[in-house]
Amino acid sequence: MLVTSEVKLEHIILHKVGNKSRDESIQFSKKPLDLDSTVKDLLQRYFLSPFKSEAYYNLYHESDINLNEVYNFVARIFDNPEAFLEQSENLARHLYEQSTHPNVKGGEFYVTYLHDLVLDGEALEAVGLFKSENRETYLKIYPSGDTFDIDSEDGVNINKLDKGCLIFNTDREHGFVVLTVDNLNKREEAVYWKDDFLKVQSRQDAYHHTQNVMSLCKAFVEKRLPEEFEVSRGEQADLLNKSVKFLKEKEVFDLQEFQNEVIAQPDLIQSFQSYKTEFETDRGFEIKPEFDIHENAFKKNTRFLKSVIKLDKNFHVYVHGNSENMQKGYDEERGLHFYQLFFKQES
Repeated sequence: MLVTSEVKLEHIILHKVGNKSRDESIQFSKKPLDLDSTVKDLLQRYFLSPFKSEAYYNLYHESDINLNEVYNFVARIFDNPEAFLEQSENLARHLYEQSTHPNVKGGEFYVTYLHDLVLDGEALEAVGLFKSENRETYLKIYPSGDTFDIDSEDGVNINKLDKGCLIFNTDREHGFVVLTVDNLNKREEAVYWKDDFLKVQSRQDAYHHTQNVMSLCKAFVEKRLPEEFEVSRGEQADLLNKSVKFLKEKEVFDLQEFQNEVIAQPDLIQSFQSYKTEFETDRGFEIKPEFDIHENAFKKNTRFLKSVIKLDKNFHVYVHGNSENMQKGYDEERGLHFYQLFFKQES
Protein backbone atom coordinates (compact mmCIF):
# COMPACT_ATOMS: atom_id res chain seq x y z
CA MET A 1 0.00 0.00 0.00
CA LEU A 2 1.27 3.46 -0.95
CA VAL A 3 0.99 6.40 1.47
CA THR A 4 1.86 9.86 0.11
CA SER A 5 0.85 12.16 2.98
CA GLU A 6 4.44 12.83 4.13
CA VAL A 7 6.18 12.78 0.75
CA LYS A 8 8.78 15.44 -0.07
CA LEU A 9 9.40 16.38 -3.71
CA GLU A 10 13.12 17.13 -3.55
CA HIS A 11 13.93 17.61 -7.24
CA ILE A 12 11.93 17.85 -10.43
CA ILE A 13 13.08 18.47 -13.97
CA LEU A 14 11.15 18.58 -17.23
CA HIS A 15 12.41 17.55 -20.67
CA LYS A 16 10.50 17.55 -23.96
CA VAL A 17 10.62 14.16 -25.73
CA GLY A 18 9.30 13.82 -29.28
CA ASN A 19 8.72 10.86 -31.57
CA LYS A 20 12.02 9.74 -33.08
CA SER A 21 10.46 8.07 -36.12
CA ARG A 22 8.81 11.37 -37.08
CA ASP A 23 12.11 13.24 -36.64
CA GLU A 24 10.71 15.21 -33.72
CA SER A 25 13.31 16.70 -31.42
CA ILE A 26 14.31 16.12 -27.84
CA GLN A 27 14.78 19.24 -25.70
CA PHE A 28 16.62 19.26 -22.37
CA SER A 29 16.16 21.60 -19.43
CA LYS A 30 19.43 22.92 -18.05
CA LYS A 31 18.33 22.92 -14.43
CA PRO A 32 15.59 21.53 -12.17
CA LEU A 33 12.34 23.46 -11.75
CA ASP A 34 12.03 25.96 -8.90
CA LEU A 35 8.38 25.77 -7.86
CA ASP A 36 6.28 27.50 -5.24
CA SER A 37 4.45 25.33 -2.72
CA THR A 38 1.08 25.59 -4.49
CA VAL A 39 2.36 24.32 -7.84
CA LYS A 40 4.45 21.67 -6.10
CA ASP A 41 1.36 20.36 -4.29
CA LEU A 42 -0.60 20.26 -7.56
CA LEU A 43 2.18 18.33 -9.29
CA GLN A 44 2.43 15.85 -6.42
CA ARG A 45 -1.29 15.17 -6.73
CA TYR A 46 -0.99 14.88 -10.51
CA PHE A 47 1.91 12.45 -10.25
CA LEU A 48 0.93 10.31 -7.27
CA SER A 49 -2.88 10.06 -7.08
CA PRO A 50 -3.18 7.48 -9.94
CA PHE A 51 -1.09 4.89 -8.06
CA LYS A 52 -3.81 2.84 -6.40
CA SER A 53 -2.87 -0.69 -7.48
CA GLU A 54 -0.91 -3.08 -5.28
CA ALA A 55 0.55 -4.81 -8.34
CA TYR A 56 4.31 -4.40 -7.94
CA TYR A 57 6.96 -4.91 -10.60
CA ASN A 58 10.74 -5.19 -10.94
CA LEU A 59 12.99 -3.77 -13.62
CA TYR A 60 14.70 -6.65 -15.39
CA HIS A 61 17.06 -7.71 -18.16
CA GLU A 62 17.40 -11.13 -19.75
CA SER A 63 21.12 -11.49 -18.96
CA ASP A 64 22.22 -8.82 -16.45
CA ILE A 65 20.05 -6.33 -14.53
CA ASN A 66 22.80 -3.72 -14.88
CA LEU A 67 22.13 -3.70 -18.64
CA ASN A 68 18.62 -2.37 -18.05
CA GLU A 69 19.04 1.32 -18.90
CA VAL A 70 16.42 2.66 -16.48
CA TYR A 71 17.86 0.55 -13.65
CA ASN A 72 21.35 1.84 -14.40
CA PHE A 73 20.41 5.53 -14.53
CA VAL A 74 18.10 5.41 -11.49
CA ALA A 75 20.68 3.51 -9.42
CA ARG A 76 23.16 6.32 -10.11
CA ILE A 77 20.65 8.87 -8.78
CA PHE A 78 20.14 6.86 -5.60
CA ASP A 79 23.92 6.49 -5.17
CA ASN A 80 24.65 10.15 -5.90
CA PRO A 81 21.72 12.61 -5.89
CA GLU A 82 24.08 15.25 -7.30
CA ALA A 83 23.95 13.29 -10.57
CA PHE A 84 20.19 13.93 -10.86
CA LEU A 85 20.44 16.37 -13.81
CA GLU A 86 22.82 14.19 -15.84
CA GLN A 87 20.85 10.99 -15.26
CA SER A 88 17.53 12.68 -16.02
CA GLU A 89 18.93 13.53 -19.46
CA ASN A 90 20.04 9.91 -19.91
CA LEU A 91 16.52 8.75 -19.03
CA ALA A 92 15.02 11.21 -21.53
CA ARG A 93 17.39 10.01 -24.28
CA HIS A 94 16.46 6.40 -23.55
CA LEU A 95 12.74 7.24 -23.75
CA TYR A 96 13.36 9.04 -27.06
CA GLU A 97 15.11 5.96 -28.47
CA GLN A 98 12.04 3.85 -27.61
CA SER A 99 9.54 6.35 -29.06
CA THR A 100 9.58 4.93 -32.57
CA HIS A 101 6.04 3.67 -33.13
CA PRO A 102 4.34 6.12 -35.52
CA ASN A 103 1.40 6.60 -33.14
CA VAL A 104 3.47 7.39 -30.03
CA LYS A 105 2.86 10.99 -29.05
CA GLY A 106 5.57 13.38 -27.98
CA GLY A 107 5.16 15.15 -24.66
CA GLU A 108 6.62 16.46 -21.44
CA PHE A 109 8.81 14.00 -19.55
CA TYR A 110 9.18 14.69 -15.83
CA VAL A 111 11.90 13.15 -13.67
CA THR A 112 11.47 13.57 -9.91
CA TYR A 113 13.38 12.61 -6.78
CA LEU A 114 11.13 11.91 -3.80
CA HIS A 115 11.71 11.33 -0.09
CA ASP A 116 9.46 9.73 2.53
CA LEU A 117 7.18 7.93 0.12
CA VAL A 118 5.73 5.18 2.31
CA LEU A 119 5.34 1.74 0.73
CA ASP A 120 3.93 -1.06 2.89
CA GLY A 121 4.80 0.87 6.04
CA GLU A 122 8.39 1.75 5.09
CA ALA A 123 9.47 5.33 4.25
CA LEU A 124 11.60 5.16 1.11
CA GLU A 125 13.36 7.28 -1.46
CA ALA A 126 11.94 7.00 -4.95
CA VAL A 127 12.57 8.25 -8.46
CA GLY A 128 9.40 9.15 -10.33
CA LEU A 129 9.16 9.17 -14.12
CA PHE A 130 6.06 10.71 -15.67
CA LYS A 131 4.94 11.67 -19.16
CA SER A 132 2.07 13.88 -20.30
CA GLU A 133 1.01 13.35 -23.91
CA ASN A 134 -2.50 14.76 -24.25
CA ARG A 135 -3.83 18.29 -24.18
CA GLU A 136 -7.31 19.46 -23.27
CA THR A 137 -8.98 22.79 -23.92
CA TYR A 138 -10.01 24.85 -20.89
CA LEU A 139 -12.18 27.95 -20.63
CA LYS A 140 -10.90 30.93 -18.66
CA ILE A 141 -13.68 33.16 -17.38
CA TYR A 142 -12.81 36.52 -15.86
CA PRO A 143 -14.59 39.81 -15.07
CA SER A 144 -14.29 42.64 -17.58
CA GLY A 145 -15.91 45.87 -16.46
CA ASP A 146 -19.62 45.25 -15.97
CA THR A 147 -19.56 41.88 -17.75
CA PHE A 148 -17.35 38.80 -18.18
CA ASP A 149 -14.96 37.60 -20.87
CA ILE A 150 -14.14 34.04 -21.87
CA ASP A 151 -10.89 32.80 -23.38
CA SER A 152 -9.74 29.29 -24.24
CA GLU A 153 -6.38 27.75 -23.50
CA ASP A 154 -4.84 24.32 -24.01
CA GLY A 155 -3.31 22.61 -21.00
CA VAL A 156 -2.69 19.39 -19.10
CA ASN A 157 -5.49 17.89 -17.01
CA ILE A 158 -3.92 17.21 -13.61
CA ASN A 159 -6.54 14.53 -12.95
CA LYS A 160 -5.42 12.42 -15.93
CA LEU A 161 -1.81 11.26 -15.83
CA ASP A 162 -0.97 9.56 -19.12
CA LYS A 163 2.08 7.53 -18.08
CA GLY A 164 4.05 7.22 -14.88
CA CYS A 165 6.16 5.00 -12.69
CA LEU A 166 7.64 5.09 -9.21
CA ILE A 167 10.94 3.29 -8.64
CA PHE A 168 11.66 2.69 -4.94
CA ASN A 169 15.12 2.36 -3.46
CA THR A 170 14.54 -1.12 -2.08
CA ASP A 171 15.05 -4.70 -3.31
CA ARG A 172 17.85 -3.40 -5.51
CA GLU A 173 19.32 -6.79 -6.35
CA HIS A 174 16.02 -7.82 -7.96
CA GLY A 175 15.53 -4.62 -9.99
CA PHE A 176 14.03 -2.31 -7.33
CA VAL A 177 10.30 -2.23 -6.55
CA VAL A 178 8.30 -0.47 -9.26
CA LEU A 179 4.74 0.82 -9.53
CA THR A 180 3.56 1.82 -12.97
CA VAL A 181 0.59 3.58 -14.59
CA ASP A 182 -0.25 3.62 -18.29
CA ASN A 183 -3.68 5.03 -18.98
CA LEU A 184 -3.22 4.72 -22.75
CA ASN A 185 -2.24 1.06 -22.68
CA LYS A 186 -5.36 -0.03 -24.54
CA ARG A 187 -3.54 0.40 -27.84
CA GLU A 188 -0.64 -1.61 -29.17
CA GLU A 189 1.72 1.35 -29.51
CA ALA A 190 1.33 2.28 -25.84
CA VAL A 191 3.09 -0.82 -24.49
CA TYR A 192 6.44 0.80 -25.26
CA TRP A 193 6.29 2.48 -21.83
CA LYS A 194 6.33 -0.76 -19.82
CA ASP A 195 7.94 -3.19 -22.23
CA ASP A 196 10.54 -1.12 -24.08
CA PHE A 197 11.32 1.92 -21.93
CA LEU A 198 11.00 0.56 -18.39
CA LYS A 199 11.26 -3.14 -19.17
CA VAL A 200 9.46 -4.45 -16.10
CA GLN A 201 8.13 -7.83 -15.06
CA SER A 202 5.68 -8.81 -12.33
CA ARG A 203 7.25 -9.04 -8.90
CA GLN A 204 7.10 -12.53 -7.42
CA ASP A 205 4.96 -11.68 -4.40
CA ALA A 206 1.64 -12.75 -2.88
CA TYR A 207 -0.33 -10.28 -5.01
CA HIS A 208 0.93 -11.66 -8.31
CA HIS A 209 0.86 -15.30 -7.14
CA THR A 210 -2.84 -14.88 -6.28
CA GLN A 211 -3.57 -13.10 -9.55
CA ASN A 212 -1.69 -15.72 -11.57
CA VAL A 213 -3.47 -18.73 -10.09
CA MET A 214 -6.86 -17.08 -10.65
CA SER A 215 -5.93 -16.45 -14.28
CA LEU A 216 -4.90 -20.10 -14.58
CA CYS A 217 -8.22 -21.33 -13.18
CA LYS A 218 -10.25 -19.15 -15.52
CA ALA A 219 -8.22 -20.14 -18.59
CA PHE A 220 -8.36 -23.86 -17.75
CA VAL A 221 -12.12 -23.89 -17.20
CA GLU A 222 -12.97 -21.78 -20.25
CA LYS A 223 -10.43 -23.11 -22.78
CA ARG A 224 -8.94 -26.52 -21.97
CA LEU A 225 -11.84 -28.15 -20.13
CA PRO A 226 -14.36 -28.01 -23.03
CA GLU A 227 -11.66 -29.15 -25.47
CA GLU A 228 -10.93 -32.40 -23.60
CA PHE A 229 -14.20 -33.21 -21.81
CA GLU A 230 -17.93 -33.03 -22.42
CA VAL A 231 -18.97 -30.35 -19.96
CA SER A 232 -21.98 -28.06 -19.83
CA ARG A 233 -21.69 -24.33 -19.24
CA GLY A 234 -23.30 -24.96 -15.88
CA GLU A 235 -20.56 -27.43 -14.92
CA GLN A 236 -17.92 -24.93 -16.01
CA ALA A 237 -19.59 -22.29 -13.87
CA ASP A 238 -19.68 -24.71 -10.94
CA LEU A 239 -15.93 -25.32 -11.16
CA LEU A 240 -15.20 -21.59 -11.27
CA ASN A 241 -17.41 -21.04 -8.23
CA LYS A 242 -15.61 -23.81 -6.34
CA SER A 243 -12.28 -22.18 -7.19
CA VAL A 244 -13.46 -18.81 -5.86
CA LYS A 245 -14.88 -20.42 -2.71
CA PHE A 246 -11.58 -22.23 -2.06
CA LEU A 247 -9.54 -19.02 -2.38
CA LYS A 248 -12.00 -17.07 -0.25
CA GLU A 249 -11.93 -19.55 2.62
CA LYS A 250 -8.17 -20.19 2.70
CA GLU A 251 -5.37 -17.95 3.92
CA VAL A 252 -2.68 -20.02 2.21
CA PHE A 253 -2.99 -21.50 -1.27
CA ASP A 254 -1.78 -25.10 -1.47
CA LEU A 255 -1.75 -26.46 -5.02
CA GLN A 256 -2.11 -30.10 -3.99
CA GLU A 257 -5.01 -29.29 -1.70
CA PHE A 258 -6.67 -27.22 -4.45
CA GLN A 259 -6.41 -30.07 -6.95
CA ASN A 260 -7.85 -32.59 -4.50
CA GLU A 261 -10.73 -30.42 -3.24
CA VAL A 262 -11.71 -28.42 -6.32
CA ILE A 263 -10.60 -30.33 -9.42
CA ALA A 264 -11.20 -33.65 -7.63
CA GLN A 265 -11.42 -36.14 -10.53
CA PRO A 266 -8.11 -37.83 -11.48
CA ASP A 267 -8.49 -37.27 -15.24
CA LEU A 268 -9.34 -33.59 -14.66
CA ILE A 269 -6.35 -33.19 -12.34
CA GLN A 270 -4.05 -34.66 -14.98
CA SER A 271 -5.46 -32.25 -17.58
CA PHE A 272 -5.10 -29.33 -15.17
CA GLN A 273 -1.46 -30.17 -14.43
CA SER A 274 -0.66 -30.41 -18.13
CA TYR A 275 -2.39 -27.11 -18.87
CA LYS A 276 -0.63 -25.44 -15.93
CA THR A 277 2.76 -26.29 -17.47
CA GLU A 278 1.72 -24.83 -20.84
CA PHE A 279 0.22 -21.77 -19.16
CA GLU A 280 3.42 -21.05 -17.21
CA THR A 281 5.56 -21.38 -20.34
CA ASP A 282 3.31 -19.09 -22.38
CA ARG A 283 3.03 -16.43 -19.67
CA GLY A 284 6.65 -16.58 -18.52
CA PHE A 285 6.00 -17.17 -14.81
CA GLU A 286 5.68 -20.08 -12.39
CA ILE A 287 2.58 -20.92 -10.37
CA LYS A 288 3.96 -21.47 -6.88
CA PRO A 289 2.85 -24.69 -5.12
CA GLU A 290 2.19 -22.71 -1.93
CA PHE A 291 1.78 -19.01 -1.12
CA ASP A 292 -0.19 -16.59 1.05
CA ILE A 293 -3.42 -15.50 -0.63
CA HIS A 294 -3.47 -11.72 -1.13
CA GLU A 295 -6.90 -10.44 -0.11
CA ASN A 296 -6.95 -7.37 -2.37
CA ALA A 297 -5.71 -9.32 -5.38
CA PHE A 298 -8.44 -11.89 -4.74
CA LYS A 299 -11.15 -9.22 -4.50
CA LYS A 300 -9.96 -7.42 -7.63
CA ASN A 301 -9.80 -10.56 -9.77
CA THR A 302 -12.96 -12.26 -8.49
CA ARG A 303 -15.06 -10.22 -10.92
CA PHE A 304 -13.20 -11.85 -13.81
CA LEU A 305 -14.19 -15.29 -12.51
CA LYS A 306 -17.90 -14.58 -12.44
CA SER A 307 -19.88 -17.49 -13.82
CA VAL A 308 -22.10 -15.94 -16.46
CA ILE A 309 -23.89 -17.81 -19.25
CA LYS A 310 -24.77 -15.39 -22.05
CA LEU A 311 -27.78 -16.42 -24.12
CA ASP A 312 -27.93 -14.53 -27.42
CA LYS A 313 -28.33 -10.82 -26.62
CA ASN A 314 -31.37 -11.28 -24.41
CA PHE A 315 -30.33 -13.04 -21.21
CA HIS A 316 -27.40 -13.35 -18.82
CA VAL A 317 -27.62 -16.23 -16.34
CA TYR A 318 -25.40 -15.81 -13.26
CA VAL A 319 -24.52 -19.15 -11.70
CA HIS A 320 -23.37 -19.17 -8.07
CA GLY A 321 -23.47 -22.93 -7.49
CA ASN A 322 -25.56 -26.12 -7.67
CA SER A 323 -25.30 -26.55 -11.42
CA GLU A 324 -27.22 -29.82 -11.03
CA ASN A 325 -30.33 -27.64 -10.67
CA MET A 326 -29.88 -26.50 -14.27
CA GLN A 327 -30.88 -28.60 -17.25
CA LYS A 328 -30.19 -27.74 -20.86
CA GLY A 329 -32.45 -28.89 -23.68
CA TYR A 330 -33.55 -28.25 -27.25
CA ASP A 331 -37.08 -27.36 -28.37
CA GLU A 332 -37.66 -29.04 -31.76
CA GLU A 333 -40.80 -27.05 -32.49
CA ARG A 334 -39.19 -23.66 -31.88
CA GLY A 335 -35.73 -24.66 -33.04
CA LEU A 336 -34.20 -23.10 -29.95
CA HIS A 337 -32.08 -24.26 -27.02
CA PHE A 338 -33.35 -23.70 -23.48
CA TYR A 339 -32.33 -23.97 -19.83
CA GLN A 340 -34.56 -25.22 -17.02
CA LEU A 341 -33.79 -23.80 -13.57
CA PHE A 342 -35.01 -25.56 -10.42
CA PHE A 343 -35.26 -23.52 -7.22
CA LYS A 344 -37.02 -23.47 -3.84
CA GLN A 345 -38.07 -19.84 -3.63
CA GLU A 346 -38.04 -16.62 -5.61
CA SER A 347 -36.83 -13.38 -4.06
